[in-house]
Amino acid sequence: MKITKESVKHNEGYRLHILPSKKYKTISIVAKFKRPLLREKITERALLPHVLQKATNNHPNIRTLQSAFENLYGTALSSDGSKKGENHVLSFRMEVVNETYLKDNEPILEEAFKLLHEVLFDPKTVGQGFDPEIVQREKQTLEQKITSIKDDKMSYANLRLMDHMCKDEPYSLHVHGYLEDFSSITAESLYDYYKTMIENDMLDVYVIGDVDVSHIEELTDRTFKREKNRRNEDNDQKSLHKEIEKVKEITEAEDVNQGKLHIGYRTNTLFGDEDYYALQVFNGIFGGFPSSKLFLNVREKHSLAYYAASRFESHKGLLLVFSGIDPKDFKQAKEIILDQMEAMKKGDFSEEQVEETKHQVINQLQETMDNANGLIEILYHQMLSGAEMPADKLINHIREVTKQDVIDMANKVELDTIYFLTSEKGGE
Repeated sequence: MKITKESVKHNEGYRLHILPSKKYKTISIVAKFKRPLLREKITERALLPHVLQKATNNHPNIRTLQSAFENLYGTALSSDGSKKGENHVLSFRMEVVNETYLKDNEPILEEAFKLLHEVLFDPKTVGQGFDPEIVQREKQTLEQKITSIKDDKMSYANLRLMDHMCKDEPYSLHVHGYLEDFSSITAESLYDYYKTMIENDMLDVYVIGDVDVSHIEELTDRTFKREKNRRNEDNDQKSLHKEIEKVKEITEAEDVNQGKLHIGYRTNTLFGDEDYYALQVFNGIFGGFPSSKLFLNVREKHSLAYYAASRFESHKGLLLVFSGIDPKDFKQAKEIILDQMEAMKKGDFSEEQVEETKHQVINQLQETMDNANGLIEILYHQMLSGAEMPADKLINHIREVTKQDVIDMANKVELDTIYFLTSEKGGE
């Protein structure tokens, strides 16, 4: 989606995406490291962004590093890890004030790139590893984060749904890692993994804002240039179609006040497929908006759910339904949710609903594109799928979706797993 004229350049060891735009007052820089999801290294990979952001060899503690960022007019750096289909992506995001709006014309952007280079390519080391104190502290923080997921019952139920639904598939791996791995992670072993990431991950760099393309090319080359090798060009892992032999139904008991009924479907459609646009509209009618069938029938009409909604994972081909219910209402809530899917397959919705939902999908898309990081995420999705296109063409594809397209999409969707987290065994 070349919203502005996106410049894409295959540089030494990374791909550079520049989006010159006068729309934004700041300049956003995002570096994305991608490699296939692997169980044996996922906890180390989840830990890395936390360690990298704490110190560099030039700024050897969190206080001096934060001060360096603050001195660049409050430049902010954030990071996270996410799953894109069967791939594990680490994103580092920096937002920098545009120096053209400053009175003294300081080289803020150049200094920001230098600082980002330090964080990513020159982190603080002690001997043959990271600083052991930083690693130990960040291990404790990540352990607490993993443990706290169980306290957020909606997130925990979704995690357990993926455990069962995608068992033996890389997508089932926990993006924050596993508690049992921490005892074997040392400052040295983590640094060894970091070096393989820097050398071998596919790296995409996005810069968006009111910038000069040639200046950005020069700055990024100084910052991100790596030795080019085959592995950092071709390490993708594609999601494969999975046959459903039998629908799984799992009930697990925890100390919960509100039952969590989560249902997983296979859409058999990925980002970039021709019917992806129909999937967007289908999801909007089914459970994506407050006007959806799930919201109106499960929550409003029958008062069976505290919430009921759906979303889809576009690089894995999953559709996930979330609902919070009274445990005694399990059977009725499940039946009504499954009925809404059958209604979609039969075309039990109006042309007006299709048009209204298309309008909502387009509005949502435009809102996302108005945000620099949202725009970068859309572009990255498209690049991963090999389905890049201008914004107007993408919106036209959504506008062209018909009621029959939505029905056809619904009939591709297959029920895979029903997961119920409850305080009562069986949810009776």
